Amino acid sequence: MTAGEALRDAVLCLGQAGVESPQADAEWLIADLLSCSRSEIPLRAETALAPKDRDRLAGWVERRVRREPLQHILGTANFLGYDFQVSAEVLIPRPETEILVEMALQFLEPLPHPSVCDLGTGSGCMAVALAKRCPGATVIASDLSEAALRLAKRNAESLGALGQLEFRHAYGLAALPNGEQVDLILSNPPYIPTAEIDTLQPEVRDHDPRLALDGGADGLRFYRMLADGGRYRLRRGGRLMAEFGDGQEPSVTGLFRQAGWPGLEVANDLTGRPRIVVASAGQ
Repeated sequence: MTAGEALRDAVLCLGQAGVESPQADAEWLIADLLSCSRSEIPLRAETALAPKDRDRLAGWVERRVRREPLQHILGTANFLGYDFQVSAEVLIPRPETEILVEMALQFLEPLPHPSVCDLGTGSGCMAVALAKRCPGATVIASDLSEAALRLAKRNAESLGALGQLEFRHAYGLAALPNGEQVDLILSNPPYIPTAEIDTLQPEVRDHDPRLALDGGADGLRFYRMLADGGRYRLRRGGRLMAEFGDGQEPSVTGLFRQAGWPGLEVANDLTGRPRIVVASAGQ
């Protein structure tokens, strides 16, 4: 069997299983198998696959048929141009979260030595990307999951950002105890209402950690904490930026207004939907 034949078979199999993007997923698997880019696959179409490679690919396709995320099969996910190790212990980095980091970088750029706290760091994608793009920053990466922190630390080490990061095992704002303040609090918190988790796509429902998804009965548990206590963990002029779910803008902004934050904005995602709350601590 050639690589081209294997690709056609994989696309067919994934499509019949209802995978959303069978062509792209099959190409990613073949590219990883051949250690080449997706664009090089046509040039390798006539490459004969050894039996061990055919078996390896068949195992990957079967895992994807069972709706295991492609990133878990490959072991990595790209975020802002950096390859992060991922596993079932962390949320897979999403493209929409890249906007949150880009906004954070714009805010941090004028500051000579800014301090950041990433709450619920997971794979460390936001914390590490910030450190790489903002060399003068120090970043606290916190998570309630010790397994997530271990993975985030490995990512920081492999991407050369370990010296800028401090890892803390804590839930939410408990990562900043005893009056400690930073310039920016950043978070992609759990925001799915508990009852809705079982209605999500299998890739999310069955493979993302519940801890990273479950936002409580109304999905707003984490935002209440951020709105009530985040302002006191920020330096003068500091900001809090957090991603939220579809349809949650009125509730999230209402919580921050009720808590008396001096400044409040909302940014949209790539599809034009409200996605990020930006709360300012004031001067």
